[in-house]
Amino acid sequence: MASVALSEAEKVYIVHGVQEDLRVDGRGCEDYRCVEVETDVVSNTSGSARVKLGHTDILVGVKAEMGTPKLEKPNEGYLEFFVDCSANATPEFEGRGGDDLGTEIANTLYRIFNNKSSVDLQSLCISPREHCWVLCVDVLLLECGGNLFDAISIAVKAALFNTRIPRVRVLEDEEGAKDIELSDDPYDCIRLSVENVPCIVTLCKIGCRHVVDATLQEEACSLASLLVSVTSKGVVTCMRKVGKGSLDPESIFEMMESSKRVGKVLHMSLQSILHKEESLGPKRPKVGFLG
Repeated sequence: MASVALSEAEKVYIVHGVQEDLRVDGRGCEDYRCVEVETDVVSNTSGSARVKLGHTDILVGVKAEMGTPKLEKPNEGYLEFFVDCSANATPEFEGRGGDDLGTEIANTLYRIFNNKSSVDLQSLCISPREHCWVLCVDVLLLECGGNLFDAISIAVKAALFNTRIPRVRVLEDEEGAKDIELSDDPYDCIRLSVENVPCIVTLCKIGCRHVVDATLQEEACSLASLLVSVTSKGVVTCMRKVGKGSLDPESIFEMMESSKRVGKVLHMSLQSILHKEESLGPKRPKVGFLG
């Protein structure tokens, strides 16, 4: 993960500010930076989104491909996650420097979506045990400015909201052979409900307090962080500690409560901007990646 070197004086300045609920950029401990979200930015995908969170820049594309259901879940489709850490994001990703981080992010996304409540996977089934939709979610890290997991989860949810899956019918002939027919209407498609798709809220322990949406400088002052997956209703679905430091039970409880409060506001703001952008239709101005 991208890192930054700080002097002891700079670390003391940041830690003392956090204790007073005043961060270097003027935010409080539970405030996010400005989030820019733009969907439908890549034309050759089923859905896409770009998210900028401070200096963190994430691009996500979703492609719907036909596959075979898994043996243990014959009536469901599934999601596949691929994470590419661009060398342009930070020199640390040159060569194979970003492979471990990409694997870590992909595994975290698998854990979040490995339950029936996040996405209706049964709606991705075309023919039980034979055909289903496989959603390949490609995540590209364009720039790293802190708080990667939160930005990626927001981008994935926005891309899934933007995803259109072609509507198909299964036809059976007299001999029992099945054939799949694709609708001729390009606008005849199904969409996923993302209401229960969680977002990650990362809380970094700095001194005796914790902050959300930490910058690279704040991450350098933190020895332990808690990644909490929260739904729009404030339900915690997954939790993971990162970092070499330890967290006491009281701190974990406080961080969970903070994640629920912050997560509800985050979901509400994201859903509002997604619906507002969609209401503009195809005439909306492109201001981001392909603007």
